[in-house]
Amino acid sequence: MKCPARSARFAKSMLLGVAFVTIPVAALHAQDNQSRVRQGFALNPVPLNLNGKNPALVGLGSYIVNTGGCNDCHTNPAFAAGGNPYLGQPERINTAEFMAGGRLFPPSPFKSANLTPDATGKPAGLTLYQFIATLRTGHDPLDPPGALLQIMPWPAFGKKTDLDLRAIYEYLRAIPPLPDNPHPSPNP
Repeated sequence: MKCPARSARFAKSMLLGVAFVTIPVAALHAQDNQSRVRQGFALNPVPLNLNGKNPALVGLGSYIVNTGGCNDCHTNPAFAAGGNPYLGQPERINTAEFMAGGRLFPPSPFKSANLTPDATGKPAGLTLYQFIATLRTGHDPLDPPGALLQIMPWPAFGKKTDLDLRAIYEYLRAIPPLPDNPHPSPNP
């Protein structure tokens, strides 16, 4: 003898399963992007200049930058005093040097770049197309021909979509401009 409650639960679970499967992939993608944009704004540690910028790209870029470890190298030190989660402290990003570079990688001669906007509003002094090309090829057009970025994980970032790279660029355009970090040092 079948249990009516069990049959009803099974039918309901099947209906929910079918309903989930029939949600268009585009709708799921749109919901995911909206969620990542909202999370990006929630994670952003600095004031943003959204004038003339696409807020959805800024939010998505913040999500990618602030969950992708960019701060670990491009902010030095990465965390404010008393805010290092690796020491069991509540996380507090070093907003005074956010993305201003300056992390040294001894014994190599390499130092992380300042990614904040320059006087013309270009992150690291690069146009969008130069920025994307740098992340795809590892060659910064401001460096001598043939030079490749050695510490920056450009092979991984170069696999991101054009939309992801545009979003990172738009976010970096929106953060406060800062001079190169005046205290380059290895990250403690």
